[in-house]
Order: sequence, then structure tokens, then C-alpha cells
Amino acid sequence: MAPEQEIWDRGLQSERTRLAWVRTAVALSTGGLGAAGLSLRHGLPVFAAVVFALAALCGGVLLIRTGVRFRRVQEALHGGKPLDEGLDAVFGWLGTLSVVAGAFTFVFTIR
Repeated sequence: MAPEQEIWDRGLQSERTRLAWVRTAVALSTGGLGAAGLSLRHGLPVFAAVVFALAALCGGVLLIRTGVRFRRVQEALHGGKPLDEGLDAVFGWLGTLSVVAGAFTFVFTIR
């Protein structure tokens, strides 16, 4: 069996993975923007708004990169090459950690 046939599955795994990245990116973007707005309206420290805005930025970058990532995954799967998603994972983690930092700030400053 050829190497590309060994790793290539004719199912829709890469499409489902792409949709999962899109959902993550949209959640970070919209949640970050909404939480940043709420933080500013309710007089929370600026730090909370900044980290929520950072989460929104990370989500936006992930959303923009979705098409490029999908094409690279398809090329890697069909060409038998290793996948490299390091940069996207960094943006995902940074966005998630920003949400956590903002949430802690929100919880500990609410009276």
C-alpha cells in the first residue's frame, strides 16, 4: 500500500477538524469581544478588558488562518507529509489563557 493511502482516510475527518477550529475561533472572537465590552461597562480593571481583547484577537487570527490550515492539512494527508499545527495551537492556547485570566479578574473584582 502506498504511504499516502496508509494515512489517508476517505472520511470527513479533516473537514470536521476544520469546523472545530472555526467554532473555537468564533467562540474566542465573540466571547472575547463581548467580555471586553462588559468589563469596560462595569468598571472592571483595564487588565480584564485587555486580556479579553487579546482572546478576541487570537480568535480572529485563527479564523483567518482556517482556510490556509485546511489546504495544508489536505496537502499533507495526500502527500504523506507530517502535519504541523504548532502556530495555530499557540494562538489557541494564548486565547484560552487570556479568557481564563480575564475571568479570574472578573470574578475576583465583582462585589
